[in-house]
Amino acid sequence: MASKTQLNITDSSRKPYLTILLLAWPVFVEQIFTTLVSFVDTMMVGSLGAEATASVSISNSPVFLLNGLVMSLGVGITALVARATGAEDAAMVRRLMRHALLAILYVGAPVTILVLALSRQIPLWMGAAPEILDTAAQYNFIVSCGRIFSLTGMILNSAFRGYGDTKTPMKANMVLNVVNVVGNFLLIYPTREITVAGISFTMIGAGWGVAGAATATAIGMAVSGGIALFNAFRKSNPYHISFREKNSLQPDRELCRSIFKISMPAMLERLCLSSAGVLTASTIAALGTASVAANALCGTAESLSYMPAFAFQMAITTLVGPSLGAGDPALAERFVKNCNLMGGTVMFFTGTALFVFAEPIIGMFTPDPTVIAIAAGCLRVEASIQVPQVIGWIYSGALRGAGDTKSIFYINAAANWGIRTAGLLIAIRVLHLQLTTAYIVVAVEITVRAVLFYLRYRSGKWKTVL
Repeated sequence: MASKTQLNITDSSRKPYLTILLLAWPVFVEQIFTTLVSFVDTMMVGSLGAEATASVSISNSPVFLLNGLVMSLGVGITALVARATGAEDAAMVRRLMRHALLAILYVGAPVTILVLALSRQIPLWMGAAPEILDTAAQYNFIVSCGRIFSLTGMILNSAFRGYGDTKTPMKANMVLNVVNVVGNFLLIYPTREITVAGISFTMIGAGWGVAGAATATAIGMAVSGGIALFNAFRKSNPYHISFREKNSLQPDRELCRSIFKISMPAMLERLCLSSAGVLTASTIAALGTASVAANALCGTAESLSYMPAFAFQMAITTLVGPSLGAGDPALAERFVKNCNLMGGTVMFFTGTALFVFAEPIIGMFTPDPTVIAIAAGCLRVEASIQVPQVIGWIYSGALRGAGDTKSIFYINAAANWGIRTAGLLIAIRVLHLQLTTAYIVVAVEITVRAVLFYLRYRSGKWKTVL
């Protein structure tokens, strides 16, 4: 019954570490590609000037928050699809696939319309300067035309990962990024002379500026969402969507209740972390321009280490559900043990590299010696907790795969607000300490959070949460 892109997760004849690798590598490649293209995309828009960059980024926080509310539904869909896959209940998987699409119709479409309607108000509420307001509004409107396809891809990809297909999301994401970069190249810049390897030629361009960047992004979203839809309706997909059944467009109340039961804590978690992030950013801003720049660059440098950690987290989320669905919690525990060993080993070497080469890594992004010195010190603190961080991610991924999203919300909310946010406020605004101290607070919070996730996992309650 498995397709070419679908992995039989509960195959006991395969070594657990091999199954983990087969699931993790497409996610890892996807993350690498997305990060590199993001750097290029930022540079291309940045070449238009500071106003262009501000126009593109001013609305990010509220739009990401609205997107996150829809994406949180994918958490419940992934967990339930994985559980049904492990139980070999293909009919239930197909019903969940259909409900994934209904989620776009009943939740994603209204969110898209809302962002379209508020395309000008959002940057205005965010304090956009008069000189960028029109451009920011135009960017929001154009991108939002492709947002429904983006949300469609996100929700359907959550279902695909639930039954072990991590390759389709990887391919769709890579196509999106390629279309975005090529579209930027053709639509942002005007027709111009280009010299490559000593050969000059005329490159046709639309010269639309920020509007060109928005159009390229919207087209990329449409293509990516189209790939996900094609895979969802593809007859060779054993779990393909069909609306031929009677009342197939009518949501199943019990199934929707199950999806929301798992997804609601994830929505609250995103809301909690986003609001804490806003307060944290404003607190760090009080340290001055050099510290703000150092914090941003340190985050950019550390994001490179997140890629393997995220891949292991996604793999274990996908593996735990089917194992429980097959009635084999011992298999889920073996996957978690192997994932911790693999993730801990990889992140040990990653952390070592970040610690040893902190200055050269930060130096790739800025020539300012003051910023380099501050950011390198912070990066070394972050490097020292790479292992507990990935272990915390893996345990939380296991809990998420089991559908135990409520405990994840409680732990993240308590640790983020009780340790990180409160600690930063005291360290910076009360004690007037520097950015490195703030990163020590963050390191403590990450370590405590990893311990709390471990204790929840060790309790075994995740095995029966659904």
